[in-house]
Amino acid sequence: MEEDRLKKIAGLREILEDRVRTLEAEVEGLRILLEFANTILLEQSFKRVETVKLQPPAPVHEKPTQLQTSDGEVLADLYLENDSMRIVLAPENRFNVKTPPFMPFLHDRVLLKMQEKDQKAAEEGKIPYSKALSFEIELEGDLIREITIQKVDPERRRELVSAIHWTLEKMYQKMSK
Repeated sequence: MEEDRLKKIAGLREILEDRVRTLEAEVEGLRILLEFANTILLEQSFKRVETVKLQPPAPVHEKPTQLQTSDGEVLADLYLENDSMRIVLAPENRFNVKTPPFMPFLHDRVLLKMQEKDQKAAEEGKIPYSKALSFEIELEGDLIREITIQKVDPERRRELVSAIHWTLEKMYQKMSK
């Protein structure tokens, strides 16, 4: 009887430890995004009024930008095209969709939240449905091959690149252990 109770408590402890690890990864990602937002606000607040203008849409980039670790390891190639982004993950790294913080942070907290926000705005008539962010994650089994994000406005572009880069670097660190 006591042994069964201890096994249940040990199982609960394991679940709690996993949850704490997931939440810590999420908090770390949110801190990075908050730091990014603070940096942008600080940069923008010191510009003279006449220089603060809406930026034109980002130009089409034919050549990809590489997302790399601090050691120079290539994580992915990033293709920016008007209002879309395509992230092709480096196949040699074998990024698994189940490796945190991909699902809890990038998928759930960043991409899904943006998509839900746009869907709600479209339902309320604030934006046309055609302008609502959408995304697709191409998998081969559990391995992530490519992430495509459509209808990315210029304000979100930098936030998304930062979140994706941070997520891939954290996944790479976990896989390298």
